[in-house]
Amino acid sequence: MQLNKKILYFSAFILTVIYLVWRGLYTLPWDGSVFALVFGILLWISEILSNFTAVILIWSKNSSKEISKPDVSPEQFPDVDVFIATHNEEASLLLKTVNAAVNMAYPDKSKVHIYLADDANRSEVAELANQFSVGYIGLEGNKHAKSGNLNNALKHTQSPLIATFDADMIPYSDFLLETVPYFVDDWVQNADLEKQKPLGLIQTPQSFYNADLFQFNLFSETSLPNEQDFFSREVNVLNTAQDAAIYTGSNTLILRKAIDEAGGFPTGTITEDFELGARINAEGYRNISTTEPLASGLTPTDIPSAIRQRIRWGRGVVQSVHNLRILTNKNLTFRQKLVFLNSYLYWWAFIRRLLYIMAPILFTVFDVKVVDADFWTLLLFWLPSYYFIHLSMQDLSSDIRTQRWGEVQETIFAPYMIMPVFLQEIGIKETRFKVTNKAAVQSKKDILYMLPHLLLLLLTVIGIVKFNYGKYGSEIFYGSVITFWLLTHLFNLTFSVLFFLGRPAYRKSERFLAENPILVSYDSQEYRLMTKNNSEHGLSFFSADPLYFPEEAVLHFTVEKNEYRTRLTGKVVRVYEEHGGWVYGVELEEIPFEEYRQYLLIIYDGFNRSLPQFRDPWVNSFDRLIDNLNRRSGGREDRGSSASKFPIIQVNEQIDVSGMEFLIRRFNYHHFYISSQQDLSKNGAFQVCIDGVPFDLSYVTRNDDEYTFGIENLAVLMKDASFEALLQKWRNKVGGVR
Repeated sequence: MQLNKKILYFSAFILTVIYLVWRGLYTLPWDGSVFALVFGILLWISEILSNFTAVILIWSKNSSKEISKPDVSPEQFPDVDVFIATHNEEASLLLKTVNAAVNMAYPDKSKVHIYLADDANRSEVAELANQFSVGYIGLEGNKHAKSGNLNNALKHTQSPLIATFDADMIPYSDFLLETVPYFVDDWVQNADLEKQKPLGLIQTPQSFYNADLFQFNLFSETSLPNEQDFFSREVNVLNTAQDAAIYTGSNTLILRKAIDEAGGFPTGTITEDFELGARINAEGYRNISTTEPLASGLTPTDIPSAIRQRIRWGRGVVQSVHNLRILTNKNLTFRQKLVFLNSYLYWWAFIRRLLYIMAPILFTVFDVKVVDADFWTLLLFWLPSYYFIHLSMQDLSSDIRTQRWGEVQETIFAPYMIMPVFLQEIGIKETRFKVTNKAAVQSKKDILYMLPHLLLLLLTVIGIVKFNYGKYGSEIFYGSVITFWLLTHLFNLTFSVLFFLGRPAYRKSERFLAENPILVSYDSQEYRLMTKNNSEHGLSFFSADPLYFPEEAVLHFTVEKNEYRTRLTGKVVRVYEEHGGWVYGVELEEIPFEEYRQYLLIIYDGFNRSLPQFRDPWVNSFDRLIDNLNRRSGGREDRGSSASKFPIIQVNEQIDVSGMEFLIRRFNYHHFYISSQQDLSKNGAFQVCIDGVPFDLSYVTRNDDEYTFGIENLAVLMKDASFEALLQKWRNKVGGVR
């Protein structure tokens, strides 16, 4: 670590300790009400825990180590069992995962054994397994949810390595090639040198191919990574330095022996993954995590499902930490205990966040003082600590998430996490395992989840006005600390309200940016082009030249990506101009099954480049807020708002016809758009000749000074070489392309 960083972190630590000691000794409201005293103590404890977790993050960041995939020979790759766990997911969702799993690359594919582990024992899932020639392990009367399902699968299989995938998690083709070598190399090293603990599991990031609710509802799907990326690709990777990467349930390769020695998948918790990973550590194994996504799934797209998912995770981690007796567990190292303790404390961050929000509101709105200190003393102890901690966290800020955005996310979930986490802590458990519904869609009723945040927002505004009204000069200065926190929470709560307001969703399926070769065929003509994006129901391709396809014409496509190749049919539904060419949006027709399987691989084999993996450093939180307000007020148009079914070519050419002068503004194969000082609607129909190419035109309509004329001889024109030359002239004309 550089000397200046050591000085920064040491200063932050010392100043924070001084501040927290002062807070505990001199600022608690002992002379106030019982409520004020209890709240004040809880607020102080919250500050201690917040700073403690910051210290753990700084420590983790500075003790991190990089890992790289070992080189091993193809014959060393062992047998692998692949478990795809399913409960009540639709067969159409499972099909994508199974289709990808059977296409995973491996030196000897006969060593890869794929199983659908179905604890609902459904005939349609068994039929799907049969369709793909993979194993099916059904189960009836399962009392232990996902753990029971996976333990049952363990009984029917025997490979030394086990890959686990959730039903919606689609593995990339190189998943096994990127993960298995770590185990092979580990076996060789331990056999030869016995130099380290054996490897128990390797966790790859929880990646998603659709925008999460934070990205989508807050218009950040092009500038911010998925909310879970901070843990998967940042925190959990740092845990590798302590050999304690947390198992997150999917996209994971695990040593069967480690599972067996840990007692199988735990049944006394609703987060069997977290607890199993810790139990594997307790048995003397290492857990590591990688940074690059090797599978992608569906993140919840409705607010109730997202909240239920977080409640289950929070309850489960608290439950598992108690089950494991983390602090007194002699089989875990001190460093590993800190990792799991940090995971536990994270779920109390939501309670801390609400305490932080309420503290200045209680003082400014309800005259309840929970911190008893005068301005100058508070400034003397608080400001240096806050400043140096802020600098330290800024220094640690990753390319994935900022501290401010983390506060926004905590604020959004806070009102719904407090009671479940507290109830779990005092022993009131969740009665049953609740699977996250990935097929749910947003409802107008979801806006009701905004009510706690709206109330807090109103109270914050009242607090700001009441506290500062009538004050001038030094009075405002003395109250600046209170006002600072009120404004900070106002910012976070405004984002929360915007989050719950939601945003209309129009797409039937997720769109993937993709530049793949595509052969477009129509009426004996073929065009070799590149796709712009694709989805299960459509695709778009780019052409530097304006291509004409009749309305409702069925086009044929051949799309390729690596070794995948599929044939599709569809119709052009929109065309828009972009970067000196035209983008054609296509709605696909029904796809034959074998072609559909290939198309799924083209779509899902690889990270969805439509979504960012890193945050845009040039866009700060204030910019995001302004952008949100602007978009919601209708101040920003969608890029494709001027799209039509045909390419629109800008002409801007002055024409003289029989003494009439007019300007041809643009042309879209079916119509000319003309402006003139004369009333052209009286003509009805006439012929115009441009560069030797004759056009028979018929008046259609008028809009202000612009006239629309239809082209009557289009079919003849399309076969005229001089017409093609005229099109090229218009396209290359200076100022002709928007």
